[in-house]
Amino acid sequence: MVRIPHARIEQIIAEDVPYIDLTSMVLGIDSQRGKMEFYTRQDCVLAGVQVVKHIAEQVGCCVISSCEDGETLVAGKTFMTLEGSAADLHVAWKVCLNTFDHLSAVATKTREMVEAAHRGNPSCEILTTRKSMPGVKDLLTEAVLIGGAFPHRLGLSETVLVFDHHMTFLGGFDAFLEQIPSIKTRCVEKKLFVEANAEQALRLVKAGVDGIQLEKIPVEELAALVQAIRQINPHVTLVAAGGINPDNAQAYAATGVDGLATTAPFSASPLDMSVRMLAL
Repeated sequence: MVRIPHARIEQIIAEDVPYIDLTSMVLGIDSQRGKMEFYTRQDCVLAGVQVVKHIAEQVGCCVISSCEDGETLVAGKTFMTLEGSAADLHVAWKVCLNTFDHLSAVATKTREMVEAAHRGNPSCEILTTRKSMPGVKDLLTEAVLIGGAFPHRLGLSETVLVFDHHMTFLGGFDAFLEQIPSIKTRCVEKKLFVEANAEQALRLVKAGVDGIQLEKIPVEELAALVQAIRQINPHVTLVAAGGINPDNAQAYAATGVDGLATTAPFSASPLDMSVRMLAL
């Protein structure tokens, strides 16, 4: 999965616990030994295990038992147990629980969309966009992968994807079409993808682009457009985008596109998870 550097783990911890657990110190319980059990009140796909293990170990806790990332949990299931001092357990408590709450929610919604898309077309994949909260891309990408989807585009340095905004500086859509041959020579190791509406898509495929992101085209119109594009070039990659969600993913996948670009998993509400603390 995603590599989370040691410095990143330290950053996550320091955000919630910059110095000490003052409450445990004031109560005089900081050195007492204890156990903390994480459990879920909702059915879900578990995510965040590897991140939490690193956090727990870094703050001095020992992982006694744990389920694995990607496991399907039923409500009431205990999925991780830590041991340590009361102070260390309380340092780990909210940092780890919040990680599980949020990442498992994203993984669960992702899995729901992946399964829906595959019912419509087993060869159509869910692709998550760059439209996520800044600063947590690594954690969200981890959750998306655990849920069974793939990152659509991790950053501007990764792929060539042309939007209307780019064409503004090239003189418009028609001027861009004329420049496609020269543009393709400059991205010889990359594929040239363009976001387009239905009319533009047909002209772009004739001009030789490698892939088209079909933006906000109603599902009832998309199947015919996909068929028309495939007749011109059966090898062009087609991605549907704009408003893709768990309710319509199956229908969009059934149109014959190769992928569905979506932001929906990032809006998943945190799951209802909690912990039990026991003194040893």
